[in-house]
Amino acid sequence: MSKPSLARGTRDFGPSVMVKRNYIFDTIKRTFQKFGFQPIETPTIENLSVLMGKYGDEGDQLLFKILNSGDFSKDLTQKDLDEGAKKLTHKISEKGLRYDLTVPFARFVVMNRNDLVMPFKRYQIQPVWRADRPQKGRYREFYQCDADVVGTDSLICEAEIVLMLQEILQNLGIQNFTIKINNRKILSGIAEVIGVKGSEVPLTVAIDKLDKIGKDKVEDELRERGFSEESIEKLQPIFEIQGADNQVFEKLKAWLKESETGLKGIEELEKVWSLVESFGLDNSKIQLDITLARGLSYYTGAIFEVKANGVQIGSISGGGRYDNLTGTFGMPGLSGVGISLGVDRIFDVMDELGLFVDNQSVTTKVLLTNFDEEAEKYSLPILKKLRDAGINAEIYPESGKIKKQFDYANRKNIPFVVVVGSEEIQTGKLTFKDMALGEQEKLNLEQIIEKLK
Repeated sequence: MSKPSLARGTRDFGPSVMVKRNYIFDTIKRTFQKFGFQPIETPTIENLSVLMGKYGDEGDQLLFKILNSGDFSKDLTQKDLDEGAKKLTHKISEKGLRYDLTVPFARFVVMNRNDLVMPFKRYQIQPVWRADRPQKGRYREFYQCDADVVGTDSLICEAEIVLMLQEILQNLGIQNFTIKINNRKILSGIAEVIGVKGSEVPLTVAIDKLDKIGKDKVEDELRERGFSEESIEKLQPIFEIQGADNQVFEKLKAWLKESETGLKGIEELEKVWSLVESFGLDNSKIQLDITLARGLSYYTGAIFEVKANGVQIGSISGGGRYDNLTGTFGMPGLSGVGISLGVDRIFDVMDELGLFVDNQSVTTKVLLTNFDEEAEKYSLPILKKLRDAGINAEIYPESGKIKKQFDYANRKNIPFVVVVGSEEIQTGKLTFKDMALGEQEKLNLEQIIEKLK
């Protein structure tokens, strides 16, 4: 007999956790749909020809590959074995588990381009898999929750992402958060004016650590990466530009006045700020952060990152604009912008802040007792009427003593019990018990439904 165990880096979710996770998913879905996004799903399994090469060598190593069906090794030769694992993989595996939702989405758009209404607004909430080393907060199986608009350059999409993020988080009860925004063109402009054009990635990898390690250590890291003292001196405004967002924009314009690319990035962000204001968003949480750098290998415009303030948890959402989502599948030039929400991190934030209300762990609202065959027969129509009224209800499935049935309700956190005994059957008045208060009263079914609603 084998001992049951979980694969490393995976988790079970019991009912109490799943109710909370579903609350998060449902809140996010409602908001996505409110903003005109449509749901899609793509298969768990993709052809490796679709997946490989899209994430770079490190990403390819983290792909879970699936062995071909049947005798996958029957055609292998000694030469195949000697060539090593990387080449061998292609001979024994043609498929793999999806690594993210972006590449499958790109494939979906190309394969269905004649049927999609452009601009196409999609959301997708599905698990992904990464053959990473499991550790705290990093799993081999986890959910991604993406929303993208493709087929338009309009900055209204960026502004709506701000509105959508703000609405989702506030609906979840997370009030203290910041939506940080930057633009890839601003980072390119900074690299240009300090004389390191084309070196945005090593530059921003260093300055992205400013909050964690401070100015001096960022400068030390830039020296280690080969940046000259002259370039580091020209970079000083990035450490000094402060103030309200409109003041930062003006200071940036003065600093990047010689960079057409940088000025274009500033213009785009000012437009986003103006659009958000035009939407009439109250208490906007957006903040310009010129050190924000993520996804530089594919983002070409706005870059988003959302952090919950007052908790020791990393970013809970991120995204940006890209210009060539589908280029690797032979459909170049399709621009889009999107975000991904980290459901696991959002769960941790809500848990730490105590934002899950107690009754969210309740799936059943009322239990009907079951003492004998007569009571059971009497209760079944009542049970249906409760459910028809939209009330989560169940009957104890076998006849038993009342204490056993009350214990069952308490262990499942069912807040109310309707007792159906011989007296209740004769009078038509049911005993309605509040399990938390221990109080009970005699009510007819219509009164019980009204109370539960």
